[in-house]
Amino acid sequence: MINQSFSRILTLLRKEQGLSQKMAAQQLGVSQALLSHYEKGIRECGLDFVVRAADFYHVSCDYLLGRTPERNGATISVDDLPDGPEGKENRGVGSLVAVLNKKLLTNSLHVLFALLQQCRNKALINEISASLDLSIYKAFRQLYAANPKNAQNLFAASPRLYAGLADSARSAAEAKAAALAAGEEVDGEKGMGKDDGPAITQESLTKDYPLFASSLMNLIQSSEVRMGVRQKR
Repeated sequence: MINQSFSRILTLLRKEQGLSQKMAAQQLGVSQALLSHYEKGIRECGLDFVVRAADFYHVSCDYLLGRTPERNGATISVDDLPDGPEGKENRGVGSLVAVLNKKLLTNSLHVLFALLQQCRNKALINEISASLDLSIYKAFRQLYAANPKNAQNLFAASPRLYAGLADSARSAAEAKAAALAAGEEVDGEKGMGKDDGPAITQESLTKDYPLFASSLMNLIQSSEVRMGVRQKR
């Protein structure tokens, strides 16, 4: 059975190439109606079509089936990820899962803030940074609270208030960031211009950030698995 990602990726690849369904169907050796059914998930295709489509769009079968975020089918491990500026991780401290997730987040943030710099909008950078700051604050508070002996005088917000207040402030920051990105003025700060947003494709990310793009692609995939819109590979 073809998974739900197949029809979505098949459609996206065709649109990336600027091809109509009719043109793509001719190249893939199927009728336009059948290709339409594949792209809508109405019908399942055979393995021969998966291979043919993968060859035509120059991607791996695993990518086409949503099993990997890497178009060449590569998978990722902790050793594949570049170390942060602090140098080689001490693998004896903490678990492998913690090291891997730290690298995924650090590398993804590198790409995010590089793209934000291209936007040249200070207010947008501040609001997105605030959203991230508040997420880290809340996670740290949860960890801090795991030991009841930890003194609460480190914080101004009480244990009963901090989560709701952090969520509220983060939601406000995210809303402001969305408005700024859409070109709206927020708190007297101008939004982004119509053409100020960076042009982003998976190819451009891989080209511009060869050391970090795979981390971001994996973060996107794992996030969408948690959101229930992508099948776990």
